[in-house]
Amino acid sequence: MKYHFKIHKQRTGYWAESVELKGCLSQGKNLDELKENLKEALDLYLDEPEDSNVLFPLPKKNLHGKNIATIAVNPQIALTLLVRTERLRKKWTQRVTAKHLGIPLYSYQKLEDSKTANPEWKTLIKLRRVFPNLNLNWAT
Repeated sequence: MKYHFKIHKQRTGYWAESVELKGCLSQGKNLDELKENLKEALDLYLDEPEDSNVLFPLPKKNLHGKNIATIAVNPQIALTLLVRTERLRKKWTQRVTAKHLGIPLYSYQKLEDSKTANPEWKTLIKLRRVFPNLNLNWAT
């Protein structure tokens, strides 16, 4: 999953702002430092607590242009974001979602926490069954 940033040059270096995520921005003395800082800012921006109800927009596809940088999200953060997004779109609680998946609530809560999300293959299959629109390709 990659988000897009519009890069701006200034006298002392560079700064960039996300095209899709309002308020997600960073700066750097050079382009390499800027991209490192954008990666950190993006991951911090998207890494919501597991009980969050914030629904972030997904990145736009094939966005190209002058001064546009694409920054990859940490795969575990991307997974938790995608799972939470599908749950919120259905207007389900974590408890209801866990019941649909046939797993304990605490196990589901781990899926929405980037620090503990590490699903087994069988859990990924259950997620796809319960959330047919879940596109795990976004997580890579």
